[in-house]
Amino acid sequence: MLHQTLVQSFIISGEIMQVPLSELQQRLNCFRSQMDSTEPDWQAAVIFGKVNQYYFTGTMQDGLLWIPRGDEAIYWVRKSIERARDESLFPRIEPMNSFRDVAATVGNMPARLHLECELVPLAMLRRFQKYIPVSDIRSIDGAMAAVRAVKSDYELNLMERSGEIHRRILEERVPAMLREGMSEAEFAAALYPVMVEEGHHGVARFGMFQTEMALGNICFGESSIYPNYFDGPGGSYGLHPAVPLLGSRTHKLGKGDLVFVDICCGVDGYHTDKTQTYMFGGPIADEAIAAHRECVAIQNRITEQLRPGAIPSAIYKQVMDSLSDEFLQNFMGYGARPARFLGHGIGLQIDETPVIAKGFDEPLQEGMVLALEPKKGIEGIGMVGVENTFIVTAEGGRCITGTHPGLLKVY
Repeated sequence: MLHQTLVQSFIISGEIMQVPLSELQQRLNCFRSQMDSTEPDWQAAVIFGKVNQYYFTGTMQDGLLWIPRGDEAIYWVRKSIERARDESLFPRIEPMNSFRDVAATVGNMPARLHLECELVPLAMLRRFQKYIPVSDIRSIDGAMAAVRAVKSDYELNLMERSGEIHRRILEERVPAMLREGMSEAEFAAALYPVMVEEGHHGVARFGMFQTEMALGNICFGESSIYPNYFDGPGGSYGLHPAVPLLGSRTHKLGKGDLVFVDICCGVDGYHTDKTQTYMFGGPIADEAIAAHRECVAIQNRITEQLRPGAIPSAIYKQVMDSLSDEFLQNFMGYGARPARFLGHGIGLQIDETPVIAKGFDEPLQEGMVLALEPKKGIEGIGMVGVENTFIVTAEGGRCITGTHPGLLKVY
C-alpha cells in the first residue's frame, strides 16, 4: 500500500516520466532492422548496459534485456522490479534472481550471441555463460551506435529543451556569478545548483571507458590548457589527481582572465554540449581574440554542411586542409596530443556517433545531432573557441544551444 501511494504521488507530481510505448516499439524495430541488415546471421542479443537498457525500456535497473530474433524481447530485472514496472511501458518485464532464470526461458540455446563488447566486463560475461553457454560472442556496439545516432521527434524535443536551458545558463546567468578572487571550485559549486534549478537532470554521461563528469571543464586562464586524460580539446587542473574534475580550489579568478566553461546539460536523460568563454575584468590579447573568431568561423562553415548525405570524414578533411600550419599549432588541444575530431554525436551520452573525424564515412542523416567544438590553445591565456549542439537538417545544422559567438565581456 505504501509503495502504491508513493507511486501515485510521484505520478501526480510529474516525477515519473514514462517513455511512450510507441517510442519504445519504434526503437526496438529499428534495432532489429539494423541487425538484419548488418548482422544477417544474428540469433539473439543481450543488453547489459544501463543506458542502452533505458533506450529500449525507459528505465534503468540491475538486469538485462534479452532480444531473441523473431521472438518477444524480455527485460529481466534483479532490482528493482517494482520500479521498472512503475517507470516503464515495456511490454514484458520479468523478475530475475540470477541468470539461471533467463536460461530457463531461452529454450534452444543460440549458437551465437551479440552483446556490448565495449562495455561488458569479462567476469560478468563468464557468469552469464555459466547458464547461457554460448562461445560465439559478437559485438552489438556498431548496431547500437547506428540506431541511437538518428533521433526521433521525441528525443529531439528533449534535446531542444536541454539546449534552451544550456543557452540561458551560460549566456544569461553565468556572467552575474563570476567575481574576482573566487576559485574554480567555488564557481563550479555555485553553478551546479543553478543548473538543477533550471531543469538540468544532474549528471553528464559518457561512453568513453571509465569517464565520469559532474559538469565539465571549469577553467580560469591557463587552466583550460592544462593536460588531462579526457579526449577533448580543453583541459583543467581539477580538484585533485584522484578527482581531475570540476575545478581547482586554489586557482583564483583575476582581472584579465579568460574564463572557459565547457559543460554538459541534459533533460530526461538527453544531453546537449556547449562551451562559452568570457573575458573577465578586461579584454584578452588581440592574438587570442583573432584565434577565437577563426574558431567560430570554422564552426559556422561546418554547420552549413550538416545536411543529409554529407560525409563526416570529408568535412573533417576539408576543414583541416584549409587551415594554415601556424593556426594548426595547438588547434584542438594544447601540446602534443590534440583531439582528432571537430565534432561528435550526442544524445543519451555525450560522446556518440557520428564524429567529424577521419574514418567516419557513413553519410549524415536527418535527425542526427552533433556538438561542434573547434578550439585553440593560446599560451599564457587558455583555450579559446566555441562549442554548440546542432541538429542535422536539409538546410544545414540547426543550433539548439544559442548563437552567441563567445568571449562575453564581464567588466
